[in-house]
Amino acid sequence: MRKCDVCGKTPMAGYQYSHSHRKSIKKWQPNLKRVRAIVDGTPVRLNVCTKCLKSGRVKRAI
Repeated sequence: MRKCDVCGKTPMAGYQYSHSHRKSIKKWQPNLKRVRAIVDGTPVRLNVCTKCLKSGRVKRAI
């Protein structure tokens, strides 16, 4: 399952409306990146959404 390891963001479902207003079910996936982050002093690979990366919630391991 696609899930952010920091904030827990998961796929969202809803309706996508066409120009003629016909609706179909659509799934929006979170924008996840696999990064090396520092957790308890050791580098770990995590699936992190780009919102967490941009906000600074994740300490990157370089």
